[in-house]
Amino acid sequence: MSARKKVEKMGKDDLIAAYMSFALDAERFPTSVYKFCKELKIEEADFYAHFGSTEGLQKEIWVSFFERTYALLEKDPAFEQYGNREKMLSFFFTFFELLGLNRSYVLFALGQNAQSLQRMDQLKGLRRRVKSFSRDLIEDANAERPNRITKRNPEIFSEGAWLQLVFLLRFWQQDDSPSFEKTDMAIEKSVNTIFDIFDNTPLERVLDFGKFLYKEHLG
Repeated sequence: MSARKKVEKMGKDDLIAAYMSFALDAERFPTSVYKFCKELKIEEADFYAHFGSTEGLQKEIWVSFFERTYALLEKDPAFEQYGNREKMLSFFFTFFELLGLNRSYVLFALGQNAQSLQRMDQLKGLRRRVKSFSRDLIEDANAERPNRITKRNPEIFSEGAWLQLVFLLRFWQQDDSPSFEKTDMAIEKSVNTIFDIFDNTPLERVLDFGKFLYKEHLG
């Protein structure tokens, strides 16, 4: 009885961890809340206290990756002093480092859906948060630009940042280099490229990035 009471106190993070373990052990997602709760020996009400469906839990896993990434960034006293380019680099490096710790689940989850990553339902919550984070960066930069002509469009920038993450996620899925070194290179080159475009700096990095993609990803 005491063991059951302990299980029934599972919180949101506990349910997420249990769901990820279930999916990997069974090599499938639970087919219903009922069967998932039966496996955990908890009441359905305990599940619904945190999530409305198993699909909602799947989305929340990706949101938790973002939130844990952002929490780690906030713990770094230097982060607030970074420029926007450095903040974006730090976000991507930290995010993919966290994905690396959960690579088996991430590859499994993405492999269960034939849709384009841009259209995957489970990534919708992550998309909103990445766009919000990126939008805040460009709005902060715009606040420092007195000339209206030099201001950047936050919506375009935030959508570009999301598409950038989608590309990097697909690249990371296929990366078999030690410690995912090629993904780190792709992050650095892609972030520098998007900021170069918005800052109207020379296009050498754009060309360099294109060569990198052709050689490592398409070639």
